[in-house]
Amino acid sequence: MAIDTKRVPDRRKLRFESIAELRAEIDRVFKADETGRLKRLGNWTAGQNLFHIAAWINYAYDGFPAEIRRPPWAMRVLLKMLKGRMLSRGLPVGFRLPGVAAGTLGIDDVPTHEGHRLLTAALNRLEKQPPSLPSPALGPLTHQEWIALHLRHAELHLGFLMPV
Repeated sequence: MAIDTKRVPDRRKLRFESIAELRAEIDRVFKADETGRLKRLGNWTAGQNLFHIAAWINYAYDGFPAEIRRPPWAMRVLLKMLKGRMLSRGLPVGFRLPGVAAGTLGIDDVPTHEGHRLLTAALNRLEKQPPSLPSPALGPLTHQEWIALHLRHAELHLGFLMPV
């Protein structure tokens, strides 16, 4: 039975100030999973979480899937109003994209080592150059805003993985 992620009481509250801090955490998650010391508090595997974060970083370079290229007008207005808050405080738990059956995209369940490899490559890309595309929901973002958005996104998802 699926876990209602809005109601997970023990989810970790993470805060990454840099890509380097995020890298350290994904290494920690990877090692914990590989040694059987990773507790999952949500529905996704470690590989799925890492793959998902990497996919969303890469969408900003390679193109966003058709399902999310043009979010509903009201959603775009609301998210633009909340942009500063989301970039500084974090993303909402349990948010589902309208019109997307699974609620989000990029949720392939890959082995943890593959998710780790893909996320590491995506972070290398993000460090070296700003994404070339605007956010479908937030519009154009600076390089620092893209970094902040992806750090907040990673905080959200990695909070459901607990190295023990």
